[in-house]
Amino acid sequence: MTRRGGDDTTANGHDRGRERGDSSDVGRRWFLRSSGAAVGAALLAGCSSSGSGSDGNASGSNGSGNGSTGNGTAGGDNATAGGNTTGNATTSGSLGVESFRGSGPLVESRPPLDGTRIAELPDLSGTLSIYLGGGEGGLYTGFLDLLQEMYPEFDVKLRTASSAQLANTLITEVNSGSANADVFWAVDVGALGVVADNDATVELPSEVVKPVPDSFHPGNRWVGVAGRARSVPFNTDTLSADQIPNKVQKFTDANPLEGSMGWAPTYGSFQSFVTAMRLLRGTQETKTWLQGMTQQGVSEYPDEFLVSNAVADGELAAGFANHYYALRVKAARPDAPIELAFTKGDAGALVNAAGVEIIKGTQRRELAANFIQHLLTAEAQEFFATRTFAYPMIPGVPPVGGLPTIDELNPPQLDLAELSNLEPTLTLMREVGVL
Repeated sequence: MTRRGGDDTTANGHDRGRERGDSSDVGRRWFLRSSGAAVGAALLAGCSSSGSGSDGNASGSNGSGNGSTGNGTAGGDNATAGGNTTGNATTSGSLGVESFRGSGPLVESRPPLDGTRIAELPDLSGTLSIYLGGGEGGLYTGFLDLLQEMYPEFDVKLRTASSAQLANTLITEVNSGSANADVFWAVDVGALGVVADNDATVELPSEVVKPVPDSFHPGNRWVGVAGRARSVPFNTDTLSADQIPNKVQKFTDANPLEGSMGWAPTYGSFQSFVTAMRLLRGTQETKTWLQGMTQQGVSEYPDEFLVSNAVADGELAAGFANHYYALRVKAARPDAPIELAFTKGDAGALVNAAGVEIIKGTQRRELAANFIQHLLTAEAQEFFATRTFAYPMIPGVPPVGGLPTIDELNPPQLDLAELSNLEPTLTLMREVGVL
């Protein structure tokens, strides 16, 4: 099936870098635990949208499910995956972790959490202007509602649009001396990087970003709050784990995958993956890979949720998708024959993130920093893990689904902000006929 969307062309960057090598033929395989097990975080939405992803944050246009049981599924990146939104106020007036945690079979038996708790932070008080790029299918606004429930003196002035659109708006506002935002929260760190590169942000306090791995707060210009990993969902009735290559470059020669792979080339996350390959391997090698995959007979889908469902249905043997889509399939169909494989040290092992930064010119810098600290508490990270199926950014909150930690994923060495340089990628994909 071939449905094609528009292009997101935020750019500025260059090809550089080399992926880490690995001589092993078989990568790690990770299997999703379903009913009765602790299935945790999967990742957030796709990067800046291009095509059907709608900035990677559709609110479940292809979804179905029961929000009260947490068994929802969704079609767009970062779509609602279900969850219990009722609060469990403590005697002090703050909400317990259960108010932030999702529900359903994928969230059962969560282990004890470690990390800063909301009760340990200063109260949020005052009005904070937040530009929210994407919005995680309404779930981010749900988190903001919980904070405002906890803190009656805290008020959010929210503006939502695509990450790319808001990034351009912020740069214009700061350059003209009329910035209206205190915080930029985007599903795409490429958009955060563009704003920071245009001198429109201030450095984050080191104590705020300290719990997060260094690669997700480069120069303290922005900090990741939830991650998403590239993965290879595969049908366990068709393939065994050792038939999945551990290097993405090897997929063009993998005989068991010929004519049975799927991808979503108009989707923002896929284009970020190709951009990562271009930065790591160079334009010509990336072009060769794209041509090799088309010669393999790869099938095109509008988005990666549909790719993952096609894998579970046996329509495909395997595909390329962000990891959390397999979790959403499992949430709706615990017995679906779908598991995940990850490549190692290359573009196929890319871990991207949603993140936040403080905007230059804000008069509420202290409140903005305190707000960001709230996003990195155990409660907030549990929210992102169990409701959006995202990778937590702090070590004290484990991912769900029996997934590897971010460190175990062995992602490539890459400045994530460079993924905003999409235009050369789109040009390349058009040349090959993928777009």
